[in-house]
Amino acid sequence: MSDFCRPDLHCHSRQSDGELAPAELAMRAHAHGVDLWALTDHDDVSGVAQAREAAQSLGIGFVAGVEISVTWANRTVHVVGLGIDEQHPVLVQGLSRLRSERDARAFLIADKLAREGFADAYDGALQYVKNPTLVSRTHFARYLYASGYVSSMQIAFDRYLGEQGSAYVATQWASLQDAVSWIVAADGVAVIAHPGRYKYSELEFDSLFNEFLGYGGLGIEVCTGSHHPHENVQYAQVARDYGFLASCGSDFHGPAESRCDLGGVPALPRDLTPVWQSLSIN
Repeated sequence: MSDFCRPDLHCHSRQSDGELAPAELAMRAHAHGVDLWALTDHDDVSGVAQAREAAQSLGIGFVAGVEISVTWANRTVHVVGLGIDEQHPVLVQGLSRLRSERDARAFLIADKLAREGFADAYDGALQYVKNPTLVSRTHFARYLYASGYVSSMQIAFDRYLGEQGSAYVATQWASLQDAVSWIVAADGVAVIAHPGRYKYSELEFDSLFNEFLGYGGLGIEVCTGSHHPHENVQYAQVARDYGFLASCGSDFHGPAESRCDLGGVPALPRDLTPVWQSLSIN
């Protein structure tokens, strides 16, 4: 089970902040030639069963996944869990706590947006929420864009919702150790998602990678829709230097919102060890 032509191990359904249902994602993945696929919703696994059933009906190899929000060195890092038992109580309880944090954050974001003149932002964001237990910044961005308050979702993040935005709310997510331990307890493989997005120094990255490995993390995303081409090259070298398993995925959220469609990431360099060699594939 080590040879796959077009794997995609990172994408999101409307159970978190994606636009499509899990089964719709499976059909899109199949149409784009994906032969190994993982659903990795933010802090939520409620779409995994539907995704697995749809993938199996289409003949796609399926990996149960999740993307966990972590706070490390005062910034948010995402850790993907692949090959998880999505019903494991340790993982389920941990994710439930994080979704509670997301709900509390949503009200604080709405309060800040109200001060910017958007009095109905919370109710507006809810129009785009399919899973009532998870309200994200993306839902607020969709509302601001659809209402004509901003000319793009990226501007919504730049002006209001991103780390430098006026409505940004810092949140204490899971610790790196907790996130990795939940994934390992659920028989999964922990992978650092899209490392090119994190604004750390070289020394901080070294500490992050070594701490992650020390807790039992094994992988890093090398080729991802969140990376520029030179970052794919950069993190391939990081995988070699630290002995990481290599993963890849589009980070697809929806046809109109994603830089990369399902199955659209470049192939991993052949000298790297792909993470799927260590996964349980349905």
